Amino acid sequence: MRKILGKKGQSVLEFTAITVIILVAIMTMSSYFKRGVQGRWRTATDDIGDQYDPFIAVTNIRYGVTGTTNTSLMTTEDGAGFWTTREDRTSSQQIKRGKTQVGGARPPQP
Repeated sequence: MRKILGKKGQSVLEFTAITVIILVAIMTMSSYFKRGVQGRWRTATDDIGDQYDPFIAVTNIRYGVTGTTNTSLMTTEDGAGFWTTREDRTSSQQIKRGKTQVGGARPPQP
C-alpha cells in the first residue's frame, strides 16, 4: 500500500513541475512574440506614412456650380382690385479649374 501512495505523490509533483516549466517558457516567449508583432506594425505604418502631407499639398481642382431660378409675374383684376404675380428666370454657372497649393512650409520639428 505504501508503494502506491508514494508513486501517486510523485506523479502530482512531476505534473506540477512540468506545468511550471511550460508556463515559464510561455511567459518568456511572449515578450519575443510582442516585439515581433510591434515590429510588423511599425513596418506597415512606415510604408503608409509618406503618402500625404497635410502641410504641403498640390491639388488639381475642378469645381462647378450651376443655378437656375424661375419666378413668374402676372397681374389679374377682380372686383376688389388688382393682384400682381412676378416671374423671373435666371441661370448662372461658375467653373473653377487648375492647381491650388494648400498650406505652406512644414512647421519646425521640436
